[in-house]
Amino acid sequence: MQALLRQLQVHMPFRDLHDRYLDLVLREGINPEISFDYSALERFTDEDYRRIGDRLLAAGRTITFHAPFMDLRPGALDPDIRRISRYRIQSILALVPYFRPMSIVCHPSFDHRYYVSTEELWLKNSIETWGALAAVAEEADTIIALENVYEREPRVMQRLLSACDSPRLRFCFDAGHYQAFSSASLEDWIESLAPYLHQLHLHDNQGTADEHLPVGCGAFPFSRLFALLRARGLRPIVTLEAHDEESLWQSLDNLSAMALF
Repeated sequence: MQALLRQLQVHMPFRDLHDRYLDLVLREGINPEISFDYSALERFTDEDYRRIGDRLLAAGRTITFHAPFMDLRPGALDPDIRRISRYRIQSILALVPYFRPMSIVCHPSFDHRYYVSTEELWLKNSIETWGALAAVAEEADTIIALENVYEREPRVMQRLLSACDSPRLRFCFDAGHYQAFSSASLEDWIESLAPYLHQLHLHDNQGTADEHLPVGCGAFPFSRLFALLRARGLRPIVTLEAHDEESLWQSLDNLSAMALF
């Protein structure tokens, strides 16, 4: 189990890392993907971040981030909404020196049900937002990985990443979101976005809702995904997005039985 854990990142809200799980993370050799929301940004101080970051880095943990996403619209039609969204993400980029994360996962937040007949304007605004944030990521020496959520197929994400054309702006493939919301094939997603693939988020569901089940407890074809990655020589960062401790250990047991690593 320890050998498998060393190859993975594990979802961990900063408030839980601070309040409950830091000792567990250090003891078990867990590499955290630290997620932040507005409440963490309002509650904690730079000294809190520095203290936790120092302990993780001293222990040799690799770190990734997940930026806030609730209520944020980085490609919004309203410029004030874009400004606030960009401000929240820049707040996470400001924490990079404390943790030195390999990547920061962000949501571009495209939804065909919301941006009806305005995809082109959303894309134009998104290119402006993410192009500016990619420049900040370059100064911070990290990478922003844009994650699929409600996107039905890879075309919009591919257009955005291609237009930005930055090595600091990559793609995070979320297996659970694909399973719940995509209408395109797994092969189409990987083939279209292979040049940008930097990270995976692994969780599971039965294909009708974003249940965040442990890996192997739903219907996602994990063996097929890893076969596609191996065929293309792709070795992205892999994050387990377990939402509780029991789901983490179940995911690890199931991954070990699948022998994917």
